[in-house]
Amino acid sequence: MSLLTIKDLSYQVDQQQILKNINLTVEENAWLTITGPSGGGKSTLLKIIASLLTPTSGSITYQNKDQEAYEKTTYRKEVSYCFQNPTLFGETVYDNLLFPFTIRDLPYDALKVKKALQLVALTEGFLNKKITEISGGERQRVALLRNLLFLPKILLLDEVTVDLDSENKQIVHELLGKIHESGVTLIQITHDVEELANATHMVTIQEGGVLNESISGQ
Repeated sequence: MSLLTIKDLSYQVDQQQILKNINLTVEENAWLTITGPSGGGKSTLLKIIASLLTPTSGSITYQNKDQEAYEKTTYRKEVSYCFQNPTLFGETVYDNLLFPFTIRDLPYDALKVKKALQLVALTEGFLNKKITEISGGERQRVALLRNLLFLPKILLLDEVTVDLDSENKQIVHELLGKIHESGVTLIQITHDVEELANATHMVTIQEGGVLNESISGQ
């Protein structure tokens, strides 16, 4: 079943055409891998899907409803964007993992957070760590958990493993596999050779347009 449909989508800044006439359908529980040369418009497309940018023309339909019809906060809870270089806020890891509860007006669930930390090989004591004292790999794992404490329908991943060492990359790969198995649809930008080799549905974007699509067996 179609979860997200992009129709005749274009994006232009001044005289620069960044995306042109993108047409794409994302099925429910898909794992879509987007690749292509740098500067081709991949990240811009993901930000438009995330409702962080507004297209110049065209439309996005999510769950049979126009993206523009959703209240932005409601939409972003269901279509969640993970940055390549995540920004953590507050002073501690706890501040960041408290945030998903706060925006939903829910009490903090210590057991839920403890189990989530275990998924990315972190202990409960890690909550007291200052964000200025953690490594890049740990930062990315915390940012992912912040997006995943309440599972979205769609998780958008903008080269989230690009700066990670092999150990951290493996932890993230395992987490994403579990998230996908639980029913979350993943849309991932990557240049990573291993991730490209494991892709089951791949779209190449070049010079602002869809160059080709390929699907391999599950």
